[in-house]
Amino acid sequence: MTILTLLRTELRRLTSTRLGVLAFVALMAVPLLYGGMYLWGNLDPYGRFSSVPAGIVVADAGDSTGGTAVNRGRDAADALVDDGSFDWHELTAAEAKRQLADGGVDFVVTFPATFSADLASAGTTDPTKARIDLATNDANSYLSSTIAKSVTAEVRDRVAEQVGTTAAKRFLVSLSTIRGDLSDAADGASSLADGAGTAADGAKRLASGTASLSTGAASAASGAASAASGASSLASGLDTLASRSAGLPSGASSVADGAKRVASGNAELADALRTASRSTAAGTALARRLAADGLSEAQIQQALAVLQPGQQALARAASSADTLATGASKVAGGAAEVATGATQVAASTKRAASGADTLAAGTRSLASGTARLASGAESAASGSSSLAAGTAKLRTGADSLRSGLSKGLARIPATTAQQRTAQASALGDPVAVRTSDTASAGTYGAGLAPLFLSLSAWIGSYALFLILRPLSRRAITAVRQPIRIALAGWLTPALLGAAQMLALFLIAVGPLGIAVVHPVATMGVLLLTAATFAAILLLLNAALGSVGQFLGLILMLVQLVTAGGTFPWQTLPGPLAAIHHALPMAYAVDALRQVMYGGDLALAWGDAGVLAIWLVVALALTAAVAARMTRHRTLRDLQPSLLGG
Repeated sequence: MTILTLLRTELRRLTSTRLGVLAFVALMAVPLLYGGMYLWGNLDPYGRFSSVPAGIVVADAGDSTGGTAVNRGRDAADALVDDGSFDWHELTAAEAKRQLADGGVDFVVTFPATFSADLASAGTTDPTKARIDLATNDANSYLSSTIAKSVTAEVRDRVAEQVGTTAAKRFLVSLSTIRGDLSDAADGASSLADGAGTAADGAKRLASGTASLSTGAASAASGAASAASGASSLASGLDTLASRSAGLPSGASSVADGAKRVASGNAELADALRTASRSTAAGTALARRLAADGLSEAQIQQALAVLQPGQQALARAASSADTLATGASKVAGGAAEVATGATQVAASTKRAASGADTLAAGTRSLASGTARLASGAESAASGSSSLAAGTAKLRTGADSLRSGLSKGLARIPATTAQQRTAQASALGDPVAVRTSDTASAGTYGAGLAPLFLSLSAWIGSYALFLILRPLSRRAITAVRQPIRIALAGWLTPALLGAAQMLALFLIAVGPLGIAVVHPVATMGVLLLTAATFAAILLLLNAALGSVGQFLGLILMLVQLVTAGGTFPWQTLPGPLAAIHHALPMAYAVDALRQVMYGGDLALAWGDAGVLAIWLVVALALTAAVAARMTRHRTLRDLQPSLLGG
């Protein structure tokens, strides 16, 4: 018997009765129903979230700190409703609590009363982090709760972007204003630097002048001290002079009186002398008369000789007495004038003495003042030197300030309002995610398709072996060729499995619209997967019978968990992760991902190689089982099939 003969015989057996045909069709449809329904149901659940009921509670009271009333909570709620990502219902807090409990909504997003105020507080000295409350109920739907957390995070990011953009724009406007002020400050600093230079030069000249002033003030202080000493001596001398000149008017008066008396005595003397002179003249005349009377001429001449000198002397004395009287009169007049002058001198001397005292006091004050002036001038000289040093530092600092402000101004770019808006938008949302897919599934259903297609291949083969005989007992008895028997037993489920996979592939790419990058390679992997799974299940059924069927179910469950069709296999616990590398479905899933999504075909070839090894090993072991059965039978081998034949 040839392999094709054995194939035709098995197919006729399956379709020999109506019950057989019905069972055959039903079991052939199992993988189509499983795979098709799963793919259809999970094709695009994210695109149908708009049907998921969700609640919004807007308790936000708004904020008007900046002068304009804003309500960030209301804005965010309106944006969610307009987005339509969920079936949003705006509720009160009480309604939200009730509907979340009874399943009216799957989750509730609440914007608290202080939401806007807390956001605005970020620009104050007492910032408070704003909060969005999310209430979920896993009893309604665990996945809805998980998705709600993602939605809330998205809302948070959106609000943070808006607030960040607003804050950044305010900051940039302020920075632009600061730049303008900094420009003015730079101009002022330039003027300050120039003024500081001028001040430094003036301070140097001032220091030089105050040094000279200090020297001159010291000299003036020394001179003032000498003047004070001299003024004191002058005052003392004038006091003595005034004391002494106080008696001068009295003496002068006495002199005048004496002079008057002298003048009077002189006048009397002159009169007496004139009288004597006249008496002498009379004596002379008498002598002459006596001569006439008889005296001798000699006696008369002798008497005249004696009288003549006296007469002459008296004449001269009388003349001198007149002169003396005249001088004495003048002396008396001068003495009177001296007395008057002496009185004036005494008064003037007294006043001079008083002025000298005042002068002495003034010069002492002058000396004290000039001493203080000298001390102040010295301090001024020291201060002006410090001022000169300080103004030099000021000039250096002003130059540094001008340079720093100019550099700072250069580092702040001049921007327009449009540029600031663009910058604020970039600062509010600084990171944009650009997705570059090396291989893309496209939809959630397409992402799960490799797992569902692989499971469908296993389930299809498993279901077929409910009605197929692993190995033909007639062939075992008549042919006695284990390899041919094993191939014939494998070919029937392999071909039927291939038909199932072809039908399921057409459903996936047709009505379900799943995009496949390499359709031919995908179909090849599906056929290889169906053939490999048929060989494995053939071996289990041929070697272990009903126990093998049970093990086939267990293997399906284990591979469903370890294949890594939903979450990455690296998330599996250690023992299950090890099993992932040991079982064939993991390689089937990975190969289908590579060929369906446009991944690395070399990896797909590697996975196909592992599946081929499983296929060959399973067929070889099945041939060994067939060889054993040709030598002896068990009671299980002799039991008739439920479907006859």
